[in-house]
Amino acid sequence: MNRSSFFHFAAPARFHALAGRLIPWFGSAALVLAVLGLYVGFFVAPSDAQQGEAYRIIYVHVPAAWMSMFVYLVMAVWAAVGLIFNARLASVMALALAPTGALMTFLALWTGALWGQPTWGTWWVWDARLTSELVLLFLYIGFMALHGAIDDPRRADRAAGLLALVGVVNLPIIYFSVQWWNTLHQGASVTLNKAPSMAAPMLLGMLLMALAAWAYCIAMGLSRARVLLLERERHTDWARAALRTSTEAA
Repeated sequence: MNRSSFFHFAAPARFHALAGRLIPWFGSAALVLAVLGLYVGFFVAPSDAQQGEAYRIIYVHVPAAWMSMFVYLVMAVWAAVGLIFNARLASVMALALAPTGALMTFLALWTGALWGQPTWGTWWVWDARLTSELVLLFLYIGFMALHGAIDDPRRADRAAGLLALVGVVNLPIIYFSVQWWNTLHQGASVTLNKAPSMAAPMLLGMLLMALAAWAYCIAMGLSRARVLLLERERHTDWARAALRTSTEAA
């Protein structure tokens, strides 16, 4: 997509229509990839030599942990664009991504506890990675709470956007925590600079689930952005027409 196309779809009405066309594709992709990923992870991939069957929680835990950080980074980028260029759509996208990012963070923490109990013998430890991931959940919640506490949407966008940008400092802490401190977490099994340290079926199942989580986050972010746009633009002709169309379809 060239630059002119980008600005073309930055108009709320055009973006609303584009998102409506994309959501079914990403939603369907998320469902298909999740079914394939869970099948490979639970029925094709072998048992782990050390952790046995308990390791299979990685097919939910690892993609959720990846997406918890990635969604926050994307949210912060949208927030920065909104602050710098006073772009309404960018601020809407940042707000639309926050609930999905919080869900992914909660899933990462919850599945991590389920994994930790049989592996470490405890549900929770205050090690660097777990604590910084918990901080990430609080950042998501704080972002949404701060935005909801301010009545004026533009002021709320700016205040929450600043909080999102400040919170970015937590992302490298999460990622590098296993290298900077002694933690119970093992190092990354999948990196860009060396071959994966897991069997091919294990890796395939995890990558399929990661793609499913990615497609799900896009579908949910676009869905929520459409709702937010209609709320903010409800006095415009295009928003009233879109609301009438959705009402008639229902």
